[in-house]
Amino acid sequence: MSSRRAPQSPPDLPGFTYLELLGSGGFADVFLYEQHLPKRRVAVKVLLTERMTSGSIVEFTAEANVMAMLSTHPAIVTIHQAGVAGDGRPYLVMEYCSRPNLQARYRREPFSVAEALRVGVQVAAAVETAHRAGVLHRDIKPANILVTEYNRPALTDFGIASTTAGAADAGGLSIPWSPPEALAAVPTGDARSDVWSLGATVYSLLAGRSPFELVGHRNTGAELISRIETLPLPPLERPDAPSSLERVLERAMAKSPADRYDTALAFARALQKVQIESAHAVTPIDILDDGTPDGVVDDEDDGLTRVRGVVSIDPETHPAAGPTRPPLPRHDQWAPEAATRRAVADDATRVRPPSVIPQSPVARMSAAPLRPTHPAGPAVPPPLPPAAPGGASAGAAPYTQPTPDLSGDAAAPAPEAAPPASRRGLWFAVGAGAFVLVMAVILALSLPAVLGGGGEPTPTASPTDEPIDVIPVTAQPPADLTGTVTPEGVVFTWVNPDPAQGDAYLWGLVERGGGDTALQPVSETTVTVPADPSGTTCIEVLIRRANGQASDPATACAP
Repeated sequence: MSSRRAPQSPPDLPGFTYLELLGSGGFADVFLYEQHLPKRRVAVKVLLTERMTSGSIVEFTAEANVMAMLSTHPAIVTIHQAGVAGDGRPYLVMEYCSRPNLQARYRREPFSVAEALRVGVQVAAAVETAHRAGVLHRDIKPANILVTEYNRPALTDFGIASTTAGAADAGGLSIPWSPPEALAAVPTGDARSDVWSLGATVYSLLAGRSPFELVGHRNTGAELISRIETLPLPPLERPDAPSSLERVLERAMAKSPADRYDTALAFARALQKVQIESAHAVTPIDILDDGTPDGVVDDEDDGLTRVRGVVSIDPETHPAAGPTRPPLPRHDQWAPEAATRRAVADDATRVRPPSVIPQSPVARMSAAPLRPTHPAGPAVPPPLPPAAPGGASAGAAPYTQPTPDLSGDAAAPAPEAAPPASRRGLWFAVGAGAFVLVMAVILALSLPAVLGGGGEPTPTASPTDEPIDVIPVTAQPPADLTGTVTPEGVVFTWVNPDPAQGDAYLWGLVERGGGDTALQPVSETTVTVPADPSGTTCIEVLIRRANGQASDPATACAP
């Protein structure tokens, strides 16, 4: 078992107080510091002394510039500053992401489909932003995606990033998430190579392992390269993963770059469509404007994405693509009568006449002037209509009381025009009829229930917008993990606290100094490993259920 190098001592940085080591890599150490002003915790990446050549310093400086250029994106780690320590080592001061990175998370248990899709869209938007700035990341993998305190993914480690023009000359890769063209004798790559790594990353979150890592087989670098170059993408074997998601990942990880999505944006849109089909919340795509004139919509996916400055792109999701209503005619095509008909037909803008509240008969009688009646004599004329402002009845000529003819002439009076009929009685009749009809319907519907005592109400399910994750709760971690030193090696045993049909176990040696633990499957609750030369042998054990769900790891050392 090989041991990792010891980390170098943290540099003394003015205005910062060292707190602890966060991690070590092949080119740099990362330390946690507290910045004095403004007061906050930050991650400081420091180049190793043995790596300080003229070329490495140039690359380190380029990484600082690239990340500073892109770090305003919400899914890219923010760079606060860069400099050279007093001992000559260059360093970067970065946003501190306190949560475990995505590799640490998926090794504990696979992601739900909903979360894997959300993370995939957000990171693809970050990669698209880098591509539009002329930068290829070239090392996209779960370990390079940190998680902020607000539970957002943050892409980091642009240490081997290159411009789109010089991709073939840049070095460095992570085999399990690298495309076939990057593993060739003469490596090549372009934006579609990053698309392959994006697909491999989403696959890893869902499967709990890298795409071509086979359980129960050797997974050395040479074997992984051979599988990446020759084997088709293994199925996810997730009952909750829709077939459309499998097809998206297969296209993103096609062997030939020409068969993949052309851009990270196209990959993000494909994941959005899976979200829509699965009734998950659709994740916005955050990208930078690449010169598209303001207001111009990219219609490649029927309006799913709008590019405008730094924006959050909310897709139109009812339905997944295409307009939901027929196009409206232009204003110069509307005839007045057509506009009137539309105004009446649309409930949102319906025009109605003012309502008239009918009066009761008693109120009408008390309000109307009484007509005196006489046994004989001329008929009393009807009362005057209400006077409109200005002394005239609204909409009619002033009414003048006729003077009775007392001259004794037998001449018949001239016929008078009948006054317009009042609409008040009509409204009262309509209102009374409607009231009677409503009461009759209510009695007809409620009387059987009253007489029969009523029935139990039918329960109805309340709709929810939350996606349902069909993966059950995680298994409990192994209990009583202990190790005993024997002549054959160190024998570790453990207990499954909640056994279930199909349970298996994953174990791996824990390396000194941290780092990834390579897990291997075993069906029994014991394993024998060679003793570590240092005198202390440590392993990590997880319980994996038949559906792929894994427990938190248990760790023990011997002696």
